[in-house]
Amino acid sequence: MREIPGRRRRLRFRRNQRNQKKGAPALLDTALVCATDWHWPVLPGVGLGPEGRGGRARGCACPNPECVVPGAHPFDPGILAATTDGRMVRWWWTNRPKAPIVLATGGSAPCAVSLPAVAGARALAALDRMGIRLGPVVATPTRWSLLVAPYSMEQLGELLHTKDWVPGSLRFHGDGGYLVLPPSEAGTGQVHWVRAPLPGSARPWLPDVEAVVDALVEASVSAPADGFSPPEAGEGAWLTY
Repeated sequence: MREIPGRRRRLRFRRNQRNQKKGAPALLDTALVCATDWHWPVLPGVGLGPEGRGGRARGCACPNPECVVPGAHPFDPGILAATTDGRMVRWWWTNRPKAPIVLATGGSAPCAVSLPAVAGARALAALDRMGIRLGPVVATPTRWSLLVAPYSMEQLGELLHTKDWVPGSLRFHGDGGYLVLPPSEAGTGQVHWVRAPLPGSARPWLPDVEAVVDALVEASVSAPADGFSPPEAGEGAWLTY
């Protein structure tokens, strides 16, 4: 029986989820699923440098010694090189098999809203109680990011204008921004799914930002801010109120 390429990649994605728990993530296969099955434009992140002496934390592989998002940003190529071309994706991760997977947000690709990890856990619990359907949720040790349907800057501005106050710890990743996807490793630690895309889905379903923003604002107001942590990758490309 002839095997269908898309199905094969989805089976690999399921294996990758199991492998991630075993500490052996297959970044190439996951990047191919994102790019060719889901049509999410991706590119390799800069990654981490060698471990410092005496077991010191690894810094960013980019030339900036003061990088605030070590490993978790594009460098070469830049964000505009993000693609859904499977041949390019395969070439990138064949040459850099440990490179983080960076999603270029906005346009026809998912956008995201991120918030401190404590607030993120509260927000998901509140949204579940309200019966709101959620899409994929990405987490680092310090922040959680909810993937949402694409929105415009004007749409986001009008939405936030109706709020009395939006905490600065709530960040928006839209057109021109980016987000690191599992099973990447960044300077803050391992990136993983809190809510993984359903295996075998043609393209993960995404909620509108309007459906989730009230719960995210409320959770961010009532939770301690992550003042010790640097901004997450891609947040600077959008408004932070």
